[in-house]
Amino acid sequence: MFEFEKVGNQIIFIYHYGENVPPNWMRDRLKQDDELTYKSTFNFKTHHLYGDDKVRFEQDDYDLLVELYGPDETYSFVFAELAGEYYKILEGVITKKISVFFHKSISLVPDYFYAENNLSIFAQIEQLVNEDIYIGGNHSVSIPKDEFDNLVNNFPNSYEKGLYAKSRISSILRNYFDSTSDEEFKFKRYLRKKPSKKGKNLIKKFQEYETTKFQFLLSKLESMLNDVNAYNEDTWQNEILQIILLLYPKYILSFKSVFVKADIGKRKFLDFMLVDSNGHIDIIEIKQPFEDSIMTKGVYRDNFIPKRELSGTVMQLEKYIFYLNRWGEKGEKLITQKLKDKLPLNLEIKIINPKGFIIMGRDNNLSAQQKSDFEVIKRKYNNVIDIITYDDLLQRLKSTIYQFQNSEAIVE
Repeated sequence: MFEFEKVGNQIIFIYHYGENVPPNWMRDRLKQDDELTYKSTFNFKTHHLYGDDKVRFEQDDYDLLVELYGPDETYSFVFAELAGEYYKILEGVITKKISVFFHKSISLVPDYFYAENNLSIFAQIEQLVNEDIYIGGNHSVSIPKDEFDNLVNNFPNSYEKGLYAKSRISSILRNYFDSTSDEEFKFKRYLRKKPSKKGKNLIKKFQEYETTKFQFLLSKLESMLNDVNAYNEDTWQNEILQIILLLYPKYILSFKSVFVKADIGKRKFLDFMLVDSNGHIDIIEIKQPFEDSIMTKGVYRDNFIPKRELSGTVMQLEKYIFYLNRWGEKGEKLITQKLKDKLPLNLEIKIINPKGFIIMGRDNNLSAQQKSDFEVIKRKYNNVIDIITYDDLLQRLKSTIYQFQNSEAIVE
């Protein structure tokens, strides 16, 4: 066994001989090789010897030393030296290429250096990190002591390694033998119980910027809705489209009046075509808001039904999608060729079951039953991603702002 002891500005590694260990094995190894390795982790040379052990080592007659002082009970080596706020472990003792520093407030224990089956912890770290390691204290790149303790406590043991090996084997054998036990499930269940890597709150990092951005968009939309008649249709659509692109970041581009082949010799022009980062397209219809454009005030067989403007817009969108799907690969090539100067390099348009958005109307004056029936209508159309009223759009902006303002609660 061994222990660490702080003496002056040094930490001393003190090895205690056990009953069944030759009392001179360290001395013999150093005499023979000028170095020794203990527990596959600690590598000492003769110049690391400390105090009386260094003096005794230099004596050639070991039998005389035993006669004068008795057999060795301990053997001591200088392990680390104080450098500012940290003890620096001597070069080559536990690592080959990097240096390891422990803050002076930390008491060293054997478990910090090797795991089960004498697996050197810092030798493993050195394979992954190519810079000096600081543990504890306030150094700019130090590992907090609690995190280092967590790393040590969760270092892979033989049980975990065995589970992993079995899971790899069973994942193959289960394809051929029904009786194979599900070791992969056991391994995943074991991992779920272990502490996970602590992630960063990415939302919080951009919290202030994103909150300001969406607050501006909310203010912009509220202002537009308070003065709808001040905008012509083109200006209104362009303003709303910018809000949509910021609220749905999957879309990187939008194009206006893209034609679609309909029947022989006929074309249809999309109001707006949206393109995502992989080139897949969706389409969007943007209507200026009018109070009574989506649901009837009267009921038909106890149900509120969509007004002609809403049902007509849905029908129009469904036909556009039908034409696009029918156009297929030929349409992809034609649209890509037409827009090639505006598309990112090597991005090609893809027509794969495009979906549609409809933005129109207000629902702030609808009754609860009208809103309920409107929701049924919205969910009825498979090809439409969403039918969004301007009040929906307001609420989505408010929810997004809330998300960024309360990022810790949401993420953690």
